[in-house]
Amino acid sequence: MRAPHEEDIDALAHLANNAKVATMVSRMPHPYTANDAADFVWRTRNGEIGKCVYAITKAENGAFIGCCGVEPHTDGKTVEIGYWLGEPYWNQGYTTEACHALVDMVFRTRQDVDQIDARCRVMNVASRRVIQKCGFQFQGSGLAASLALGSNVPVEWYRLDRKTWMSLRSWGNIA
Repeated sequence: MRAPHEEDIDALAHLANNAKVATMVSRMPHPYTANDAADFVWRTRNGEIGKCVYAITKAENGAFIGCCGVEPHTDGKTVEIGYWLGEPYWNQGYTTEACHALVDMVFRTRQDVDQIDARCRVMNVASRRVIQKCGFQFQGSGLAASLALGSNVPVEWYRLDRKTWMSLRSWGNIA
């Protein structure tokens, strides 16, 4: 994982301009253009989207394959993790690996964070499995806005608290 940069714009636009991706992510428009990708990279670089937005890349060549990030809640003790991956890279373990790394980074570097939240669409079985493999526990369900769909969609809400993360780390492999 690394910061998104200008060289990612073409791959970002191509991978994000997929209804199967956009309709599973709350704040991604569809269609997704090269201008949207350039704006995303620019706003990320300038801190307008937050300080914890990362490109998910392939280790062997640095190719952009998706994004992940952490957004703080107003309580100052909770952050929410989010991620998406381009369809050609689904079901290969990349998202779980990125999510594990992001969770570990948050709890190791942010002593003020007591818990991490994650949400997924009720129909997104793969995302639910990533969340569960990372140790998150089901909290409830509700509705969340979808920019691509222009409406609210049913979601499940999960949480991982610091104590549970520490226990899972001491046990070794979560999944």
